[in-house]
Amino acid sequence: MTCEPSRRRWSRAVGSVGVLVLCGCSLPLTLGHAEPTGPRVVFADEFDGPAGSPPSSSWRIETGGGGWGNNELQVYTDNTDNVSLDGAGNLVITARGAAMDQITSARITTQGSVEFTSGRAEARIALPAGAGLHPAFWLLGSDVDRVGWPAAGEIDVIETLNDAAEYHTGVHAPRQGTARGQEVSASGPAPFPLPGQFHTYWVERSPGRIVTGIDDLTLFTVTPADLAADSTWVFDAPFFLLLNLAVGGSWPGPPDESTPNPSTMLVDWVRVTAT
Repeated sequence: MTCEPSRRRWSRAVGSVGVLVLCGCSLPLTLGHAEPTGPRVVFADEFDGPAGSPPSSSWRIETGGGGWGNNELQVYTDNTDNVSLDGAGNLVITARGAAMDQITSARITTQGSVEFTSGRAEARIALPAGAGLHPAFWLLGSDVDRVGWPAAGEIDVIETLNDAAEYHTGVHAPRQGTARGQEVSASGPAPFPLPGQFHTYWVERSPGRIVTGIDDLTLFTVTPADLAADSTWVFDAPFFLLLNLAVGGSWPGPPDESTPNPSTMLVDWVRVTAT
C-alpha cells in the first residue's frame, strides 16, 4: 500500500481553397479536413499542480457524512489534509483520525461539470488496504438531486473492502416496492494484487449495455434483460463521476489498530471518452 512512511494506528478543420477544372470551366474547390468520427475525449485530468493544492474546479468536493452510505464513520471535508494534489501528478484522497468518532476523509464528484451518456470513463488508481477501508470509483445519475436514489441509478466501477483481496462492481436500479432498488453485481478474488498498485478501472456505456473492467480484463456486463420485471433500466441517461474513500460501517466493518492512519487512495488520472 502506498502511504506515508510514518503511520499512526487507528485508536479505533480549417479548409484550403484550390481550383477544380471541369469541362473547360474553372470552379473553386474547397479542400478541408474531415470531421473526426468515433470516440472523443471530453474530459481528462492528469492532476498536475503544486503539492497541497486542491483538485481543479471540474471537481466538486462534497462535505458531510458521519453515517452516510452504509452507516460509515468518516466525515467528508474539503480540507487539503483529506484531498489535494501531491505535486507528482497524483490526486491524494486521505482518511485519517484521532479516534473512532473523529475520522475525516474526502469524496469528490463531477456533478454539474462532467456528465456523459455513452462512452468510457476510466481512472488509474492505487487503492488502499486496511481494516474498515472502503474506496470506490463510481457513477450516479445526473438527476439524483431531483428524483433521489436509487431512482437515478448507480454504477459501481470498482469498490474494495478491507484488505482489497476481492473486487466489487455492479449497478443499482430502481425497483418497485423497495427503497434500495435492485443490485446486479459481480465480485470475486482480485485477478492481481490491487493495494498500492496502479491499475486502470473502467466502465463502457452504450444504449442498453454497461461493461466494467480492470486494465485489459472485463469483469461485468449488464443489460436490461438482467433486471427483474419490476425494475427500471435508467442507465441510458447522463451520469457523473465520483471518487471517495469511506471508512467503517456495516459493509467493511470498523477500522482497528492495524489500519494505516492515514490511509491514502492515489489517483493518477481520470478520462471520459464519449461516443
